[in-house]
Amino acid sequence: MASRQIPKVLARKVVAQSRLLKIEAVDLRFSNGEQRQFERMQGSGRGAVMVVPFIDADTMILVREYAAGLHEYQLGFPKGLIDPGETPEEAAQRELKEEIGYGCHTLTRLTEVTMAPQFFQAKMTLFVAEQLYPEELPGDEPEPLEKVTWKLDDVDALLEQPDFSEARSLTALLLMLRNKGR
Repeated sequence: MASRQIPKVLARKVVAQSRLLKIEAVDLRFSNGEQRQFERMQGSGRGAVMVVPFIDADTMILVREYAAGLHEYQLGFPKGLIDPGETPEEAAQRELKEEIGYGCHTLTRLTEVTMAPQFFQAKMTLFVAEQLYPEELPGDEPEPLEKVTWKLDDVDALLEQPDFSEARSLTALLLMLRNKGR
């Protein structure tokens, strides 16, 4: 397949902004002459991380936390934004300490994923953390997160949990299973 030419940006304008996101209208001209306006959300630009932590060879730790977008609690893996000056690996270590009270000796990068790239500029690096050791850092959550342990042998039941539905957590779980040869 031949590579396509990226559309030419004719104009950009911020149409809405909050402390975390801004929405930008972008006027584009495609290589075939078509012109369109797209709206896209710009994130912080720093990226984010998600970590599948293992307390032992067969047991993962998940967290249940409030998801404002759905106005309900969701079960997923520890995650968060990369702070200015941090590498994804440093952010993963920090998030583990803030959200579950552990650091790790072994951190394996799975991949980098995007969310709704047609509309949202956001990337997340997924990791597996093993050889955990206790270490806590204060987090920024408004309430303590519920820690939930889950055995790998019972992963099918996890996939059936109605509150385990976030695409990034599902992706991290499935890539981790493939990485472990399961």
